[in-house]
Amino acid sequence: MLGTESEIKVFAGSTGKDFAIKICNYLDSQLGKSKVITFSEGNTYVKVEETVRDKDVYLVQSMGLHPNDEFTEILFWIDAFKRASASSVTVIMPYFSYAKGDKKDEPRVSIRARVCTECIELAGADRVVTMDLHSPQIQGFFKKPVDHLFALPILCEYIKSLNIEDLVVVSPDSGFAKEARKIARYLGVPVAIGDKEREGHDENAKIIEIVGNVEGKNALIVDDFSISGGTLIDLANELRKRGVKKIYASLSHILLNEKGVAKLKDSPIEKLISTDSVYNPYIMDCKKIKIVSVAPLFAETINRIHKRESVSPLFEKVPKKVIQIED
Repeated sequence: MLGTESEIKVFAGSTGKDFAIKICNYLDSQLGKSKVITFSEGNTYVKVEETVRDKDVYLVQSMGLHPNDEFTEILFWIDAFKRASASSVTVIMPYFSYAKGDKKDEPRVSIRARVCTECIELAGADRVVTMDLHSPQIQGFFKKPVDHLFALPILCEYIKSLNIEDLVVVSPDSGFAKEARKIARYLGVPVAIGDKEREGHDENAKIIEIVGNVEGKNALIVDDFSISGGTLIDLANELRKRGVKKIYASLSHILLNEKGVAKLKDSPIEKLISTDSVYNPYIMDCKKIKIVSVAPLFAETINRIHKRESVSPLFEKVPKKVIQIED
């Protein structure tokens, strides 16, 4: 049901404000008035500070560096909007942290992504917009519509602007090989695949082998996200041993903590290119990190959803106005 007015109402969670402001700038709209309080014992309080009755509301919040708090806040926001008689609530979640928990791969474990999707729906969300899910099949965990966007064209256009010669795209493992091939096709370069093994549930993995010709080339390591930077840096060190000249990296989501950023600074990686899908204060002063905004992509998606237009063209070809490359 369309709200009584056509005005787009964008609101932000506690860690989604910067991203939401960029969205509003693209849409030439004002960020909705709201308030979040975290009490001393950890409880979260949210309040919508303007009327949303019969409005189509868009809530911007990733599950990023503090996924448990951010997820809980998303649920409270959805409930608040629904109790305030919003016509619809669309959750704009650029990064869905628990997408990693997509299966029951050992006894007595939770399928965490399934629990999260069900909670989001039970709270009252009418639609979810996200980007580069770790496991795309999670779209099927939702009964409500999901728009799954891709950072690939925006990241690749920036990489093209660097004019890197003799480039080879390198996937850290076979699991990301399909996406690595898409990136390589977009850039018109060959691909190589790393072979890593992870023995436990920690963030440490060992690079065993690299399949493909990398000697004498410049390499671009690609992955969907990194938490500790361990796999990226281990792979970069292995590539350097195999005669690679310059090493770059590209991530859809950057979750590096303070230690991860320090390791990146001391690594052979020349530049790490990622998006602003996650609010991450640890990366602000690192000259090796380049952030390319995907807020215009989400803003264009919101605009099309609001106008009841098709979103699927954005999956196939991103409009030039959405790709805003800055040096």
